[in-house]
Amino acid sequence: MNTLLWFKRDLRLADHPALHLAQEIGRPVPVYILEPELWRQDDASGRQFAFLRESVLTLREALRARGSDLVIRLGDAVEALERLRQETGARHLVSHEETGNGWTYARDRRVADWARAQGVDWAELPQSGVVRRLKSRDRWAAARNRFMAGDMLPAPVALPPVTLSSDPLPDAAALSLAEDCPQRQPGGRGHAEALLASFLETRGRDYRHAMSSPLAGAAACSRLSPHLAFGTLSVREAVQATAARQRDVRGRRDGWADSLKSLQSRLAWRDHFMQKLEDEPALERRCLHSAYEGLRPREPDAARLEAWRKGETGLPFVDACMRSLIATGWLNFRMRSMLMSVASYHLWLDWPATGAHLARMFTDYEPGIHWSQCQMQSGTTGINTLRIYNPVKQGRDQDPEGAFTRRWLPELAEVPDTFLQEPWRWEGAARLRYPAPVVDVAEAARAARQAVWAVRADPSFRYEAARVVEKHASRKDPQRHFVNDRAPRRRKPRPGDDAQLTLDL
Repeated sequence: MNTLLWFKRDLRLADHPALHLAQEIGRPVPVYILEPELWRQDDASGRQFAFLRESVLTLREALRARGSDLVIRLGDAVEALERLRQETGARHLVSHEETGNGWTYARDRRVADWARAQGVDWAELPQSGVVRRLKSRDRWAAARNRFMAGDMLPAPVALPPVTLSSDPLPDAAALSLAEDCPQRQPGGRGHAEALLASFLETRGRDYRHAMSSPLAGAAACSRLSPHLAFGTLSVREAVQATAARQRDVRGRRDGWADSLKSLQSRLAWRDHFMQKLEDEPALERRCLHSAYEGLRPREPDAARLEAWRKGETGLPFVDACMRSLIATGWLNFRMRSMLMSVASYHLWLDWPATGAHLARMFTDYEPGIHWSQCQMQSGTTGINTLRIYNPVKQGRDQDPEGAFTRRWLPELAEVPDTFLQEPWRWEGAARLRYPAPVVDVAEAARAARQAVWAVRADPSFRYEAARVVEKHASRKDPQRHFVNDRAPRRRKPRPGDDAQLTLDL
């Protein structure tokens, strides 16, 4: 009996619950469906597709090495699955649950309708700590910890042969996607394994202290985020490998213990933020607290938006971060937060427009994390402390020697260090080939703070904020070790519980 095994954002063979279930049911027929419409969405980009394409090809090689193959089909998922059902006679479909964007959510509902109509049993399995149809957050952390402590599933040694035909896998250009990211990370399982090993063995020692720096963080951060997003590595693999390394370094005072604890916390917060989108898919397009709808203009100021997108705001650290992101597809978490904060507060741009641009720029775009963070950094959740980053201060704090800023803004080469983050104050500013700032930093922050707090001052605000807290806020200290699966002592969740940032690892 053939079983269709549908790969989506789980492009690996190790620790793959769906693969193991497909083996138990019957002969697995591994399938990947390349959906052109998905890659026409506002949050899709060539850099993401190029990473995915490399990962799909690597997965196909791994399957072929085990006697199987990856059947690649191009087109609509429902139509592709129906053709495969007719070709194989399969009455079972197995995949992992996906917490994706609104388009994939709607597609999965169409697939569910098709499966019911055709008598196909579709089993969707979790591959992370995200819980579908969660009734309450009160014991979510304990459930997540139990999943992470569960037995890892080894990659199969051999699989049954597959003789179905495949469609050619197009490149980015064939889908009208520009792969304009010369320094992006490469995709594929091998790169994921190498990154995890190098982080745990050497690179990660200074992670806790270096992760906030856009310069040092590029090497000190794990850089696993795109691999977790596309599933070339499971979160459980990362969690358990980190736990093993934690046992090795226990008692040492060389930085390793603190850094590994920080990585475990961010892996936990990753699932926490993805759970928000799973519980409330509308947060991708609507403010989590409805009082903030319409706070900023729906049609953003075109000139400001374009300056921010290109890294030409006249605010050096902001522009350096954006240009680095454009070229590499990656930025450390604090600088991602700053980019969103400056766009939302200083430039007063609405988060859906700026969030879509950042989604396209991030090779590691993960909808559940991304949209929750965009709202958090824009002050529209109703429960988080306002974080209005001062880009001048951030530049001085995180790039004190100016190396990062000068690398990405060569037009500021002659500006003295004292004025690097405020070149408009330098006496030679008029001869620079660099724009004047689009806003006054202090004045814009003051106006934004007043506008956001005015919304919170409404007497009815707190009632909806209480609903958001009850549904989405953390119930526990994310620092607690993952293998402790006892239920945390219950307490009422509080506004600000989600102040931790987790846009990247």
